[in-house]
Amino acid sequence: MAKQETNFFDPNLLVELANTKMPFGKYQGYLMVHLPEAYLAWFKQKGFPPGKMGVMLETLYEIKLNGLTYLLTPLIKK
Repeated sequence: MAKQETNFFDPNLLVELANTKMPFGKYQGYLMVHLPEAYLAWFKQKGFPPGKMGVMLETLYEIKLNGLTYLLTPLIKK
């Protein structure tokens, strides 16, 4: 019997990424989706913070690295 892989990805994370403001640091107050890729790369090198914020920043890094930011733009609430 083949082992079934479980997917724990929460699609609401993308909506949250598009609408959460950076709570600390140089870009405090910016929407996370607008953080520069270089800033996210710095976190990748130094280590993402623990917890949900780290997961969000790492996910955003992968999205930007792969040129997929356009997927988050329509999710920004006006």
